[in-house]
Amino acid sequence: MEYKIVIPSRFGSSRLPGKPMLDIAGNPMVWHVYQRALETNIGAENIVIATDHHEIFKAATDFGAQVVMTREDHESGTDRLAEVADIMGWADDVMVVNLQGDEPLIKPSLIEFTAQVLFKASSAGMATLACHLQNKDEVNDPNCVKVVSDCTGKALYFSRAPIPFAREGIDESLLKSDATPWLRHIGMYAYKVSTLKQLSALPVSMIEDLEKLEQLRALWNGIHIQVASIVEAPGHGVDTLSDLERVREIIAKEVR
Repeated sequence: MEYKIVIPSRFGSSRLPGKPMLDIAGNPMVWHVYQRALETNIGAENIVIATDHHEIFKAATDFGAQVVMTREDHESGTDRLAEVADIMGWADDVMVVNLQGDEPLIKPSLIEFTAQVLFKASSAGMATLACHLQNKDEVNDPNCVKVVSDCTGKALYFSRAPIPFAREGIDESLLKSDATPWLRHIGMYAYKVSTLKQLSALPVSMIEDLEKLEQLRALWNGIHIQVASIVEAPGHGVDTLSDLERVREIIAKEVR
């Protein structure tokens, strides 16, 4: 199985400006994410850092990464990946895993698994992950995106609402089982390049705009998204200063 990893690394962030360049144990955050990509053993030639800022471009070049400069005006990460695929000249059947640039603790096995899910689902244009929810508050939390899939793992819908909706109320015993009906979506994606091109050419769909969930553009247009369940969700990425301090502490212990 062959695939590419693209690490989108934007300088602008409403909560943490310059986030990819923030120091963690003597190296910028984007360096740590790049190390996780290297640990998949797919080879540095198959890993690309995509940025819109000269400072990140220089830093990535200095530590030996393959890096491309992308436009600043992309409305979504999918659009940025599509530009990278075009710049790199990748064929339509090439698989691309989107590894967020603020995930320095991501497990390499999770990156590889996401690619495997797409590889095994021949009719899918995309693949993503989910894990079973066992907390009622998370089921009802609009910041926790839920996904419903069919018996083959094909995504039916993603929502901030508690789907599937329990008409007679949430049965607490269901939440205690190993396979609850509520799945939390985990934002790891693998795409075929042909799907990236298709999505970047499509307008924002009505349901995507209502839910503020980019993946609904794919479902609206009939694109098959394959969903695979994992036992445990990965740790949260770096969105806030408290997240950053938590990650710094974890990595500091690992390098001692």
